[in-house]
Amino acid sequence: MSKPSGTRDRIVHAVLRIIGEHGVAGVTNRRIAAEAGVSLGSLTYHFATQHDLLRESLLQFVREETQRFTDLADGHRRDGVDTLEEAGALVGRVAAGIDFDSERIAPFELYIQAGRDPQLREAAAECFAAYDRLAASILSALGVPDAERAAGAVVALVTGLQLRRLATGSAAEDLVDALLMLTRGAGQPA
Repeated sequence: MSKPSGTRDRIVHAVLRIIGEHGVAGVTNRRIAAEAGVSLGSLTYHFATQHDLLRESLLQFVREETQRFTDLADGHRRDGVDTLEEAGALVGRVAAGIDFDSERIAPFELYIQAGRDPQLREAAAECFAAYDRLAASILSALGVPDAERAAGAVVALVTGLQLRRLATGSAAEDLVDALLMLTRGAGQPA
């Protein structure tokens, strides 16, 4: 028998896969239990409600994603990425390397669901706050003035362009061009 944290993790990742493949409406306890390889009792033991499950799935995705991007940014800071152009090229390589598998599609579904569901909205706000902090850290390291103010716009741009890539198949280079345009403008006095 696996430990509870391993069971919770399997359940959360199963939920993300299901949402990415079938949408939020496709999340049923039976489907989750089958996908995660757990009993229905185990599912309800770990998550009392669907809202708890959706909230934790979204937060877990963002925790893993921000950690991955933080590690990547830290590694490239040590390797000398210190201009906007180099950072933009790095973002392009990262964006191009992201496959939109079901677990990466799920957060977009959950953000839209948060617009309809006030109980999920708080989790979505926590997610965007985590992305904003990461963006501000990276922008500050690159010398962008007032990086905290620019961070929200950078996150919105990246999120929107990733959604556009998902929906249309557009190239990652579009993301790099827009990001460089925004960050260069952020460096100009108001």
